[in-house]
Amino acid sequence: MVRTFDVVYRRDSAMEWLALVYQPEGSGPFPPILYIHGGQWSGGSRMQSELINQTLAEAGFLVVGVDFRLAPDHKYPAPVEDVNYATRWLRAHARDFNGNPELLGGLGTSSGGHTMMLSALQPTNPRFAALPLPEAPDITARLDYVIACWAVLDAHFRYLYAQRSGREDIIRSSEGYFGDEQTMREGSPQFLLDSGAPVEFPPLLIIQGTADQNIPLEIPKRFAASYLKRGGYVEMETFLDMPHMFANNPGPESDRAHGLMKAFTTRQVNKVRA
Repeated sequence: MVRTFDVVYRRDSAMEWLALVYQPEGSGPFPPILYIHGGQWSGGSRMQSELINQTLAEAGFLVVGVDFRLAPDHKYPAPVEDVNYATRWLRAHARDFNGNPELLGGLGTSSGGHTMMLSALQPTNPRFAALPLPEAPDITARLDYVIACWAVLDAHFRYLYAQRSGREDIIRSSEGYFGDEQTMREGSPQFLLDSGAPVEFPPLLIIQGTADQNIPLEIPKRFAASYLKRGGYVEMETFLDMPHMFANNPGPESDRAHGLMKAFTTRQVNKVRA
């Protein structure tokens, strides 16, 4: 059984941001996973990917999905700041939800995978860690592992792909978030790897469908190769003829994807515990 409820995880003078908690029943403490939703940086909510999050929670993981600032009102890197803050907040408050703060993973889908991966690669980057967490100022946004599902791991390449394929929605959302192509390049996980910038390498699982019309297969394949070349550990699983967001819906390939996520997270948790 899993209990779900909302909590406020961040406040400023004008707004509150909510986190949706999937808390397994039992003695715990449970390994926490921070979920970051997609929506082309301009839509979506913490309530997305319910099937994935519920499945992971039923397997004994404390899953927490958060809302964050969105474009076009809030441009890059504002959402990355929020995700970096949420990562630190969850590690600081995991025990409040019967979670183990020593075993924190991240799950990002689509544009949420982009946002999650940037913070995971450079958890102490001053631009990303700009929001203070007064109750735990020494905690960083380091993650013990990451799952990237149909993730925008190269925002500029995806923008060029959208131009070639006539995807006006992706063109508009990319420009609305980044502003220009130079920022798209600099604000891409792929660029961080290829530039030789100092980065961290949490173990990474990439889930990608081969019929995804939003994310060409070249993006995750190139990112995985660069991650390995830089010394990181990555597993990439492709799903034949599966579209964007396929694992959000019931089906045999979704079941396989969920199984891979559960097996990967369990292996990473066991490594940390060892």
